[in-house]
Amino acid sequence: MNTSETITIAGKSNKPLQVKRLGYGTMRLTGEGIYGEPPNRPEALQILKHAVDSGVNFLDTADYYGEDVTNRLIAEALYPYPSDLVICTKVGGARKPDKSWIAYNSPENLRSSIDNNLRTLKLEQISLVHFRVMASDVPFKESMNAMFDLQKEGKILHVGVSNVNRSELETAMAMGNIATVENMYGHAQRTTVTLPYGENRGGEEVLALCEENEIPLIPYFSLLTSISKNDNRIAEVAKKYNATTAQINIAWLLHRSPWILPIPGTSSLKHFEENLKAADIKLTADDMAFLE
Repeated sequence: MNTSETITIAGKSNKPLQVKRLGYGTMRLTGEGIYGEPPNRPEALQILKHAVDSGVNFLDTADYYGEDVTNRLIAEALYPYPSDLVICTKVGGARKPDKSWIAYNSPENLRSSIDNNLRTLKLEQISLVHFRVMASDVPFKESMNAMFDLQKEGKILHVGVSNVNRSELETAMAMGNIATVENMYGHAQRTTVTLPYGENRGGEEVLALCEENEIPLIPYFSLLTSISKNDNRIAEVAKKYNATTAQINIAWLLHRSPWILPIPGTSSLKHFEENLKAADIKLTADDMAFLE
């Protein structure tokens, strides 16, 4: 990755984190249905090593990917970790043996998840943890209070939120320092949509608030929701730059706002290398207007 552009996480805290503008989401390094071991374990490990060697220093994971699969792969490939590597994980959800997704967000659940992440990642403190909102009887504030309690105990350095609407983000910000927001966001899908995994809140609904408060927005499903939808505009810009449609989708995110930190995921080393090259595509103002 040739770009030297960075983004600051928790810039108003006394322990800010500076990472490259293009991170890597590990969710695809799992088996079918985001469950179980990867079909090609050596390639999964190779992607993680190559990511760090290429300058990527932000990895997104969760203990319910697999389960525990991506955390164990990260530790196997990269431990002991480079000093500048930021590993971000998520809590608030869990998986059943039938591969279904369930909320796991009581204070006891969250503590158990954090301890499990610390164990599988071989860490004493996790640099950044997102609380992911899922349909549940547990009040949002109760879950957030537990997150901030775990931060005070030193198990979490920075607290983020995921899959939130604007009201929930405002509530969280009033309770404590929110370092990042991880919502679904891509060129083709910017607002809330219901997917098989439940309701997924869109990035467009919180982007302005993130920008006003210098909070990075980390888009998930940015390629899943965009590549599956044919868009002649994306294809035309891709042809102009001799690029893939995936690369233009990533480039669009990088140009959409300086406070967006894309984490495109893939289980293919070839596609990973292609995604990295998207950071070098310089879209013009006319390109962006055309893509709007």
